Amino acid sequence: MEIEVALTDPLEARLVPRPAGRLRVGLVIPQSGPLGLTGPSALDAALLAAHEVNTGDRVRGRALDLVLVDGGRRPAEVAAEVAALTAVGAVDALVGFHTSDVHRAIETVVGGRTPYVFTPPHEGGRRRAGVVCLGPDPARQLRGPIAWLTRTHLLRRWALVGSDYIWPRSVHRHARRLVAEQGAAVVLEARVPLGGVDERLDRLLDDLATSRADAVLLSLVGRDLAAFNAAARAAGLDRRLVRLSGALEENGLMASDGDRTGTLYAAMSSFTSLTDDAHLDLAARHAALLGPQAPVLDSYAEGVHDGIHLVASLASRDALDALVATDRTPLSRSAPEVGAVRSRRGMHLARAEAFGFEVVAGAPTGRTRDPSIWK
Repeated sequence: MEIEVALTDPLEARLVPRPAGRLRVGLVIPQSGPLGLTGPSALDAALLAAHEVNTGDRVRGRALDLVLVDGGRRPAEVAAEVAALTAVGAVDALVGFHTSDVHRAIETVVGGRTPYVFTPPHEGGRRRAGVVCLGPDPARQLRGPIAWLTRTHLLRRWALVGSDYIWPRSVHRHARRLVAEQGAAVVLEARVPLGGVDERLDRLLDDLATSRADAVLLSLVGRDLAAFNAAARAAGLDRRLVRLSGALEENGLMASDGDRTGTLYAAMSSFTSLTDDAHLDLAARHAALLGPQAPVLDSYAEGVHDGIHLVASLASRDALDALVATDRTPLSRSAPEVGAVRSRRGMHLARAEAFGFEVVAGAPTGRTRDPSIWK
């Protein structure tokens, strides 16, 4: 099947006039850096969403094109490329997932001017006009899982291990309160530079062992997270520690050679093991367009898919400008589609089982054991 999408690089988008009748979306996803291992899935999801728009009703007769920006580079570098695109009107909106330091840098250069949909879990806090976050903040993402795991595994001593940038700092700030609410204690907190976990693994593992923690909340991402889980297995800590991540998905699990301990958990908006009609249909459409060997559509990718469709839906009723005016108009009135996407995505807690995940709480399926932890 031929993919009905034009994928353009930023330089061409800036210098070559776009064909008439096209809506251009800047797609800011990691093609390099620690999160680069998730890039192929995210690109697939964006291509699928744009193809669905272009082979359907289109956007008021216009086709949707994508401009691919590597969001895995340094924040200033990514923001500069995005600013150059928006300055010449090369894109009508932005959709993407990347680390929160990149997100904040982009927000600084486009806030109030260009609609920007950021799709993964985020650090919380106020947003500039025109910036929409589809994912959960740390309290929403982690309150239920920390409570459920503390109760289920009789945990008393939590460690917090993450990268040293905006999102993990916010996660740790919220986690200290959420752990205390369960009558447990945080006995270790450590953050390492993004992309620099390999040089600090020995120290991290030693500190975890001496802290006598029985659980660790991991706010490492991508290759850093995979490296930590592989090292914990080699050191024999994987079976001693209940591990919870708000950034682990199927690509990261495969990168760490899976997990068979029954003690590794992830709290994300979706997992490929979900068997409701919506997820099964999405997987079937993905395989039909890109083939059965295409990368799995993990939670990050599904968020990008939703983000592209959200932009198309808003543009179809000339409501993209309403996002930029959200400092004056409540988002629930100007863009009710945003709330619908957030509600549909939900949250799930899953346990790693070899190279996949078994959902244990939060999913509206027969496999759910405790669907109430996010109420």
